[in-house]
Amino acid sequence: MNRSLSICLNRLLNCFLLLVLLAGLSACGNTADQNSGEESRAISLHTELGGSAEGFKRACEPRQFSFPEDHGPHVGFRNEWWYITGNVTSEQSQVLGFHATFFRIANEADETTIESAIDENSAPSSWAASQFYMAHFAISSTDSDQVRAHERFARAAAGLAGAQTEPVRVWLDDWSLTETQRSTAHKPEWLLQLEEADDQLELLLTAQKPVILQGDSGYSQKSHDPCNASYYYSVTRMTAAGEVRVAGAQHNVSGTAWLDREWSSSALSENQQGWDWFALQLSDGRDLMYYQLRSRNGGRDPQSYAVEVGREGEKRILPLNQITLEVTRWWKSDSGSNYPVAGVLRRADTGEVIHYKPLIDNQELSLTIQYWEGAIQLTNGDGEPIGTGYLELTGY
Repeated sequence: MNRSLSICLNRLLNCFLLLVLLAGLSACGNTADQNSGEESRAISLHTELGGSAEGFKRACEPRQFSFPEDHGPHVGFRNEWWYITGNVTSEQSQVLGFHATFFRIANEADETTIESAIDENSAPSSWAASQFYMAHFAISSTDSDQVRAHERFARAAAGLAGAQTEPVRVWLDDWSLTETQRSTAHKPEWLLQLEEADDQLELLLTAQKPVILQGDSGYSQKSHDPCNASYYYSVTRMTAAGEVRVAGAQHNVSGTAWLDREWSSSALSENQQGWDWFALQLSDGRDLMYYQLRSRNGGRDPQSYAVEVGREGEKRILPLNQITLEVTRWWKSDSGSNYPVAGVLRRADTGEVIHYKPLIDNQELSLTIQYWEGAIQLTNGDGEPIGTGYLELTGY
């Protein structure tokens, strides 16, 4: 969710390690709940992104991807995520949005130490780990005026959290994303299972299109520095079917989902303020991703990116000069952040006009990381529904 996230390299890692110490995570995971009414400890997703990449691998040029191996972890890199968003409808026609994320974050260490963190035989104890995991999930519903969100933290030690390739699985306690036996390399199928208090996601996610390598064959550059980049791929359309529980109310649901996978050891550049990320699934079978990296001077960074994925999975990178974004409505959260939650995306090359608005306004995550991530509904110029999507807003 993403996405072009270069998340948590310095400030988030330090915040995370502080939480580890405060919560006594040497022996257990930690859970936080946006719905608890507790004062938020949130930090901004875009704030102070940076930190040293010394000792870590870096994304500096295109590489050869291999599946299913690349669905699994890349522990030589500083940070990595598995990011899923989706829109589903219940049997009673209740519309729900959801997203779930697993982050892997490495402490500063040389590559040998990093690689050994997942080797139980080389670790000095079952609790020793230089890899840390954070996960969160959120559910948006038209029955509520606020997103319901939860998060957990754990060290990659003693089986508390981790990621593997055979079979592909990432987990934190009993939260997990697991490859099923029917999965294939380029059209994967996963079972997503997360439960906290009165909320739950248990969804089977089945790819309807092949893996798409974003940017230059999966190499996604974020600034003029060629090593300020990530390796990035997506599955832009999956069916999502199963059960969602919201505030204790159980729903059998079906709909669509989107997976983003990214790993890197870099960050946003100093002159970048944040980003607006759109994942749009159109009713005619096309998918459109657009992320607008925003410069501190208010302009669009040249490393912004747009891509269309056709009905059969064909990829077409779109020229940025053919894309315009007009904000039509802002929403101010209790945290004081002002988010552009509704607007119009226009394509000069096709004349296409896509209006977007949020499923509900209050989809700000106020967990350890604070940003707006929410389900959106799409209409054409005549107000007719043409699809659904997800929008991520940081740096506001």
